[in-house]
Amino acid sequence: MRTYRIAAIPGDGIGKEVIPAGKHVLEALAKTADSLTFEFEDFDWGADYYRQHGVMMPADGLDALRDKDAILFGSAGDPDVPDHITLWGLRLKICQGFDQYANVRPTRILPGIDAPLKRCKPGDLDWVIVRENSEGEYSGIGGRVHQGHPIEAATDVSILTRAGVERIMRFAFRLAQSRPRKQLTVITKSNAQRHAMVMWDEVALRISKEFPDVKWDKELVDASTARMINRPGSLDTIVATNLHADILSDLAAALAGSLGIAPTGNIDPERRYPSMFEPIHGSAFDIMGKGLANPIGTFWSAVMMLEHLGESGAAKRLMRAIEAVTASPKLHTGDLGGSATTAQVTEAVCELIANSQATV
Repeated sequence: MRTYRIAAIPGDGIGKEVIPAGKHVLEALAKTADSLTFEFEDFDWGADYYRQHGVMMPADGLDALRDKDAILFGSAGDPDVPDHITLWGLRLKICQGFDQYANVRPTRILPGIDAPLKRCKPGDLDWVIVRENSEGEYSGIGGRVHQGHPIEAATDVSILTRAGVERIMRFAFRLAQSRPRKQLTVITKSNAQRHAMVMWDEVALRISKEFPDVKWDKELVDASTARMINRPGSLDTIVATNLHADILSDLAAALAGSLGIAPTGNIDPERRYPSMFEPIHGSAFDIMGKGLANPIGTFWSAVMMLEHLGESGAAKRLMRAIEAVTASPKLHTGDLGGSATTAQVTEAVCELIANSQATV
């Protein structure tokens, strides 16, 4: 019997709806497998916790997560709490505290999804974006002086280290090597950012020599947005800095149909600490509590979690159930143009899992 200890952190907004849905689906999966179980521990950290305690999570919160096999995370964000507090106080505190330096975001058009790219052929949009997740534009280095005065100044310093760039490049090349096309696009802006991004390019060239079977190219970040729309089939695996990949992955999700279906994994490739898996859609307070949130992004994130844990059979079963649900327009939530509820989508996935033959 394989039992996995999972930390569940719903966070804010619709995270409080989709994370329970994700737990429900994983429990349904475990019921059909004789050798797989999950032990969930819930953590009430987020904006509500901040209103009570003045912090998004306890100072020793990482210690409470350290012995878990993985973390399932909902969202961070509240209209009454500044965004930099919700992000740095919870999500980034976990990502940086556990050195989850590889943020991995798969994107493809799922069955039944009416995606905006009408000229897309099947398989044209099948990408994985690798986001450097520990430094770059989100290093947190900077400050403000003379606040409230005409001479007020503010800085945010982007820091790239050779060690940080080397490890994310090597991770991206290795991931590209594992995919059928063995193709990687390195996103840069070294024409304008002539120090750190030039080093980024130099490291990419050097690491590429370790992977002679991987075909790779380099694209300026602004040009890459047009390429994603006009030539989606020319892309496969993509690696970019923290900010560049943050933006491009949201564009990718929108091109695939909706941010509501998009997953991500914050990975510690060396497995020193638990990795964290989450939908990318945010807290969406406008639909909070209405039962309208799309849980597919959370379910797909659970697929990534299962793959990371080595449970490939369970991951494939869950992904098949997800694809069967998205293929049915009557089970599309509002972000996909339908009227299905979170509960209806969740129950449909659970029913498909229950009726499938267990392979784990």
